[in-house]
Amino acid sequence: MATAIPKITLSSSRDIPFNRLVLSQSNVRRVKSGLSIEKLARDIERRGLLQSLNVRPVLDGEGAETGTYEVPAGGRRFRALELLVKQKKLAKTAPVPCVVREAGSAILAEDDSLAENVQRLALHPLDQFRAFRDMLEKGMSEEEIAAAFFVAPAVVKQRVRLMTVSAKLLDIYEQDGMKLEQLMAFSISDDHARQEQVWDIVSQSHNREPYVIRRMLTEKTVRASDRRVRFVGLDTYLAAGGPIMRDLFEADDGGWLQDPAILDRLVMEKLHAAAEDIRAEGWKWVETALSFPWGHTRQFVEIDGTEVPLTDEETARLEVLRAEQQTIEAEYAQADEYPDEVDARLGEIEHAILALEERPLAFDPADMARAGAFVSLDSDGTLQVERGFVLPEDMPAEPKDDDVDGSDEYDHPTYEGRDERIADYGSDEGAVGDSIAPDVEPEEEDGIRPLPDRLLTELTAWRTLALRDAFASNPHIALTELLHTLVRDVYWQTPGADCLEAYVREIPLPVHSPDMPGSVPAHALRQRNEGWKHDLPEDEDALWRWIDGLDDASRMALLAHCLSFGVNALYERMPAYGAVSQRSVTERLKRADRLASALSLDLVEAGWQPTVENYLGRVTKARILLAVREARGDEAAERIAHLKKPDMAREAERLLDGSGWLPEALRTVGLADQAQVETVTAGGDMEAIAAE
Repeated sequence: MATAIPKITLSSSRDIPFNRLVLSQSNVRRVKSGLSIEKLARDIERRGLLQSLNVRPVLDGEGAETGTYEVPAGGRRFRALELLVKQKKLAKTAPVPCVVREAGSAILAEDDSLAENVQRLALHPLDQFRAFRDMLEKGMSEEEIAAAFFVAPAVVKQRVRLMTVSAKLLDIYEQDGMKLEQLMAFSISDDHARQEQVWDIVSQSHNREPYVIRRMLTEKTVRASDRRVRFVGLDTYLAAGGPIMRDLFEADDGGWLQDPAILDRLVMEKLHAAAEDIRAEGWKWVETALSFPWGHTRQFVEIDGTEVPLTDEETARLEVLRAEQQTIEAEYAQADEYPDEVDARLGEIEHAILALEERPLAFDPADMARAGAFVSLDSDGTLQVERGFVLPEDMPAEPKDDDVDGSDEYDHPTYEGRDERIADYGSDEGAVGDSIAPDVEPEEEDGIRPLPDRLLTELTAWRTLALRDAFASNPHIALTELLHTLVRDVYWQTPGADCLEAYVREIPLPVHSPDMPGSVPAHALRQRNEGWKHDLPEDEDALWRWIDGLDDASRMALLAHCLSFGVNALYERMPAYGAVSQRSVTERLKRADRLASALSLDLVEAGWQPTVENYLGRVTKARILLAVREARGDEAAERIAHLKKPDMAREAERLLDGSGWLPEALRTVGLADQAQVETVTAGGDMEAIAAE
């Protein structure tokens, strides 16, 4: 005989006037969380009460019902209704739907309160996303949905954006096969096939971090912050039909441009248009490129131009700006800092003054007829125009002059020629030549071999440039170094043929990484050189008198600047029987280290940071992992250890960004944050490379 299954009896429900309800002391919720009472009240006002209150009769001392009911479950709804009553939006006697637990129930009031709060299941995010999408399709705007659920419109945009992810990936997420953060990363792309391809790859990897997904989905795109985008403008790219990807969940610097071909076409069109405008000025030729190599003007002779004087209107404008600047600075002279709006105005004034003071140059039409200009894109996305360069064969032939001084403007190096030499900071003629080894470090079985010669030369070229900038900025050190050289010549009997055999021989930097020409020290050296060049007289006698009349501070600054071109901290691999031995190069690098320490040279402050192009893509996986381990610790290195070298290099670039890590060749002894020692094994020999 089958046993009858006992039937349960549900508590009755009925409407109870609000003024007959009181909040139970058995309600377990004490800490405020979730939607505020005010927002809940507004929601009830809009759509009514969606869920009944759970109540129990209040008994008197003899166990009889008093007609009042306590609310152990639904306290927040009760408080929201109470607020509406206080606001006169709900009558005190308004009926409230209630589920009534019978008096004397064996189930405690605290039990009901706890069950209601603990056993409720939050809506799956995917259901929320779909609900938002359905509401949009039925005519509600994003703003209306946001207002209805008390969230910002951006939240609705984000949730709806997630519905653009491939249905296959949404199913995986629904089955808990993917985290929400990973799903968010996929939303930056609308290409479902590529989304699924990336998931197939990362799902088989140990590293499924969202940043990996984003990187893989954007690896063939261009950042909106790229200099090319700043040059042509994002609106121009979009108007040309170029698609863009945006990330609604992370800061994306304006997004990613998906069609680099369109972008490059727009850049070159704008550069060529600018080149035509430059050519119309009367130049013989104009060369155009995204960027030119370091030292590209060395083979040319540079002609001089004269500054275009200020017009009366510009002069008056400049006086007004300077007067306003002085007034503001005087008014806030005692303040610790400027108010934001005042600081912004001062910035505008300084920018306007600089634009007026930086005068364009005017050139002789006859000179322009044989000279040309280079038009390229500067590192900040602005147009860079270099005017007034003449090929040696285009210079006019002048007869030898046999008068008293026996000099000729073009047959003998005048100061003007030295100007041109100083301006370039480099040469395309080989100083290292065929002795440079392949520029990628070969993978090794065990240990870490020395860096390739070419990579070391590039790294030390960067260091040399930064060292020159630091040297030229410190006349005291510059003078000390000069005197040290002179004392060695005098007391160590170095032969000399002139009254003073002290000279500066500019060291060319033909081998360098692509990022060096746009670096901070390169910019500083160019600016400093242009400043001095602007003030220099045209002939040698006038130059001597001009230098003689400078104050001591200016003389020291000019000395440091000129000496800086002779600073040589380059690593070079010398032939076995060459004029310069490898030992001499080693001694030179030791002296460069001493100079760098005296100047407290910090390549991080100078702007060098490891990238795939200038270091990480050129060394072995072991060195990449060593760099990450030194900068970010063992855990970070282990996270990328399984990757193939190209992926490892890209991830290392991201991890090392902002870390301040430097290769040993760029470290300066004496800087506290570079106290690292690396042991390198090569051909059975142990070489310790210590950087403090």
